[in-house]
Amino acid sequence: MYPRLVILSRGPRLYSTRRLAEEAQKAGWAVRIIDPLRLTVVVDEKGGRIFHRGWPIECEAVIPRIGFSITRRGVAIVRQFEQMGVIVLNQSLSIEQSRDKLLASQLMADAGVPIPVTAHVASTTDVDSALARVGGVPCVVKATEGTQGSGVFLARNYPQVRQLVSQMLERGMKPLVQTYIEESHGKDIRVLVVGGKVAAAMRRRASGSEFRSNFHLGGSVERVQLNEEFVSVALSAANILGMDIAGVDLLESSNGPLVLEVNSSPGLEGIEGASGVNVAGAVAEHLNNRLEAFERQQKEEAELPDSASDESSMTTD
Repeated sequence: MYPRLVILSRGPRLYSTRRLAEEAQKAGWAVRIIDPLRLTVVVDEKGGRIFHRGWPIECEAVIPRIGFSITRRGVAIVRQFEQMGVIVLNQSLSIEQSRDKLLASQLMADAGVPIPVTAHVASTTDVDSALARVGGVPCVVKATEGTQGSGVFLARNYPQVRQLVSQMLERGMKPLVQTYIEESHGKDIRVLVVGGKVAAAMRRRASGSEFRSNFHLGGSVERVQLNEEFVSVALSAANILGMDIAGVDLLESSNGPLVLEVNSSPGLEGIEGASGVNVAGAVAEHLNNRLEAFERQQKEEAELPDSASDESSMTTD
């Protein structure tokens, strides 16, 4: 019987979803792609279960491809799979932490992972002190939550900073002010970490006057060779956030690599094309390793009661 894998994705035809399904099938998995918004969690005296169109979902592993807009709902589904003892790449806590840029920055900074200086702005009266901490203008203003470059702006003067912060606060957003790394303008390095190893890397360059280098914003990509320092920082960032699969974005500063953010559902199209690496295959290999470790652990736990009874029978008066 083939082990069963569920890929949680709202876009079954998207490149990344298709590639993960293809490589998992090649690695011996029976794969289903299911829209997480079509799943129902039922909690009763038997515990929690997940249903799709009235039928319970049973599987050995799950790969969440949870979009930002459905983070809360998607994380609840992922958490239930975890409670059912299913292998999950990545877990709910990792997804939540990566989606909150302030929290992710705090966790990485506490662990000594280099990041750009970042200040949370609670009100417009905090703008001056925030700018002083990040080195003044130009600076980057961003929302604590967002993906693919959304909610990220380059403010070149003080009035722009105040305006952006005010607009975000009015919309109930939590603005961050961050040091602008001039030498890395319009470019960054995306590192794909899978199972605690660097699977592939690419340099992304922005299109035209755009300073955000995201592939989905029309930027170009190229293969890049990482030195040991960049590898170490990328692995540390993924490890701190507890991710099996991570897209770590690094800025090339004059003082070395800085972690810009960590993506829990990184796209595969750009990096597979630029690097020539079968990243989806690396994910499938890691999935098999996780399954083997899980089955080995289950076998060891099943043998424990016999060992315990043997020991108790050896006691004497």
